[in-house]
Amino acid sequence: MTTIGLLNPGDMGSKVGAAVRSSGSRVLWAGEGRSAETRKRASDGGLEDVGSVAALVRASEVILSVCPPHAAVDVAKEVAGLRFAGTFVDGNAISPATAREIGGIIEKGGANFVDGGIIGPPPVQPGTTRFYVSGTASERIAALLNAGPLQAIVVPGGPGAASTVKMAYASWTKGSAALLLAVCALASAEGVEESLVREWKISQPELSSRAESAAKSNARKAWRFIGEMEEIAATYAAAGLPDAFHQGAAEVYRRMAIYKEGPMPSFADVLRALTPRRPA
Repeated sequence: MTTIGLLNPGDMGSKVGAAVRSSGSRVLWAGEGRSAETRKRASDGGLEDVGSVAALVRASEVILSVCPPHAAVDVAKEVAGLRFAGTFVDGNAISPATAREIGGIIEKGGANFVDGGIIGPPPVQPGTTRFYVSGTASERIAALLNAGPLQAIVVPGGPGAASTVKMAYASWTKGSAALLLAVCALASAEGVEESLVREWKISQPELSSRAESAAKSNARKAWRFIGEMEEIAATYAAAGLPDAFHQGAAEVYRRMAIYKEGPMPSFADVLRALTPRRPA
């Protein structure tokens, strides 16, 4: 039985932890200072609360970091500062450059590093979610992660390769959703929304439903996508490609971040949130 520490059991992390636990691994988490909602997710996933991050580091052979991208470096610094000597797997939506930065932090602290990227929803149904990994210990980590409804796939190359797969994939899925919402907000702000919808019914009949689905499915999660779009923009810039589009996508999600809590907004509410106040 391998003991795996999970930082932190959010919507995605808790389901990843539950999937890995289903294969026989012991999965720990650190509940100290965490919310009641997080505690419930961890409990529902059968994760074992060891209290502090320090206790988790001492007890774990492998640590999985699954957190919002803006927190990924800080999580790695905390683990390295506690002298973790096992294998640290970063499963966050970060650029390859950030992945390599984290790898340096972890290896300097005395641990092994595996780069990772998750594609798909929280793993509940088989065939929906892939955990891509790359690096020297990726084969062994893939064997641990290839469990229950989660599929692990090794990407050839060192740290940064798995993150690049994630960045490329999400640059289309979340990036195109942001563009579609911006298109609808523009048409609404200029009073031509009905005309655009009529045209879409003729030439692009799926777009109206896709736009409404993007608003509904992303409104509560938009705050998490801001950092992800910024990481994608940095990935494009590092490759010599234009990065402004995904900076714009980050701004779309930043304006939707007001819906993190509270009732689900209507489609019209989301479009209004995206349109800044203009002078009369």
